[in-house]
Amino acid sequence: MRKIISSTYISLDGVIDKPHLWSMQYFNDEAARFANDQLFSCDALIMGRRTYDAFAQAWPSMEESAGEFGVRMNTMPKYAVSTTLEKADWKNTTVISDDVVARVTALKEEPGQDILQYGFGDLSRTLVEHGLLDELRLWIHPVIVGTGDPAEMLTKDGFGTKLELAGTEVFSTGVIIATYRPTAAAEQGEGA
Repeated sequence: MRKIISSTYISLDGVIDKPHLWSMQYFNDEAARFANDQLFSCDALIMGRRTYDAFAQAWPSMEESAGEFGVRMNTMPKYAVSTTLEKADWKNTTVISDDVVARVTALKEEPGQDILQYGFGDLSRTLVEHGLLDELRLWIHPVIVGTGDPAEMLTKDGFGTKLELAGTEVFSTGVIIATYRPTAAAEQGEGA
């Protein structure tokens, strides 16, 4: 069965919103290699509406400057989970607007490589709550942003789960990628 891997940038104070404003100075060759390996180990993307909107606007025009990474982003199958998105203009995108848990479960059962999700939001929480998220990769940046919409933090009131550390990568910039997997208790629906 394919895994769903969520990969998200986070500051030391828990901010995940607008990472382009605070993370770019930490993106070096090490991070680029990791990001490239991560993307190419997957053959599909799944994302919520806000991530879809941002990526669909940015990536089609970045294909030339981003090289093979940009080509991969634009050509691989993509799934946008949204109850409000009616039509997806980004190439190879399918909108999932209903039966999210059943549809994502079916995607995981299809043959192929893993499925990558960028960011962490309502879709991620749904995946966790239904035992569908297999790995959470937090790109922990050595920065305290100091501001942020509480709705754009990693956590939300009423959401919790238990995770176990599966691995770490440390870059020379101070970025740490901590990979976590849901524990058996989390997979059985027991929160934190």
